[in-house]
Amino acid sequence: RLRKEWFILGIVLVIAVARLEPGVGVKGGPLKPEITITYIAVSAIFFNSGLSLKTEELTSALMHVKLHLFVQIFTLVFFPTAIWVFLQLLSITPINEWLLKGLQTVGCMPPPVSSAVILTKAVGGNEAAAIFNSAFGSFLGIVITPLLLLLFLGSSSSVPFTSIFSQLFMTVVVPLIIGQIVRRYIKDWLERKKPPFGAISSCVLLMIIYTTFCDTFANPNIDLDKFSLIIIVFIIFSVQMSFMFLTFLFSTRNNSTFTPADTVAIVFCSTHKSLTLGIPMLKIVFAGYEHLSLISVPLLIYHPAQILLGSLLVPTIKSWMVSRQKALKLTRQPKAPVKV
Repeated sequence: RLRKEWFILGIVLVIAVARLEPGVGVKGGPLKPEITITYIAVSAIFFNSGLSLKTEELTSALMHVKLHLFVQIFTLVFFPTAIWVFLQLLSITPINEWLLKGLQTVGCMPPPVSSAVILTKAVGGNEAAAIFNSAFGSFLGIVITPLLLLLFLGSSSSVPFTSIFSQLFMTVVVPLIIGQIVRRYIKDWLERKKPPFGAISSCVLLMIIYTTFCDTFANPNIDLDKFSLIIIVFIIFSVQMSFMFLTFLFSTRNNSTFTPADTVAIVFCSTHKSLTLGIPMLKIVFAGYEHLSLISVPLLIYHPAQILLGSLLVPTIKSWMVSRQKALKLTRQPKAPVKV
């Protein structure tokens, strides 16, 4: 199923490139992304999650403080700092400086509100923890991300925290709560019919990627050289693989209290970055910047890349999680008494 989804994603991106005309974005087109993406798409993903997630699992996830601290510190402290150090080395290369600044903005972004949840669910990991960290990280990002951008890039802007916070609350928290309420009334029907929640979320995500891809690359002022673009794509995949491996090592060390299902949520939530929150925030913080489109490119590449890479790793991670859970179950079983 995942292979089919990413075959479709490839077709979507090819169509997006083929249909682009200079200066023509998707805003105001038949998809109406200024309404459907900004308000409906993300809300649909979290309503879907609220509908499919067992209430007791979400409640227990709220108490997993150690896991939440790990994810948020890695995402909003370690990630941007490590990227900044790495970019000091890349600054002497001929790579486009605005693309490098774009890489730093990727590091400053909060966790995503969709992809990490979908991939965690696909593996069978701790979906409740992924949902909590996606929502909580997004709210932290409203305040922390602009401050990080100011710290690392020196950008200054009056960011309307209140309006962003209220919009995020209405598109993330409210749909999740409504989904949980609706689930209470149709719980038996859901367990009997088992609707394809994962497929629904994936389709919505494809729509988000398509419209954002079109909107960014339709800018007539965007000036990309092939060398810089290829290097940036390579760096993005390398960073993702390195950080996924790093979070995996930290969360599975001997003195760790995380379960295999927790590790799955940690790996995806700690290394994924939000596109749906990131692009609007870049437009606010870098309003009026001549090179805004170039700065946005790494984030636009990072988002589908993280989903593609995550999807390719789903079978491997799932196999590891299942075998690890079986091994832990066997070690915890009481040994049968030896008959004399």
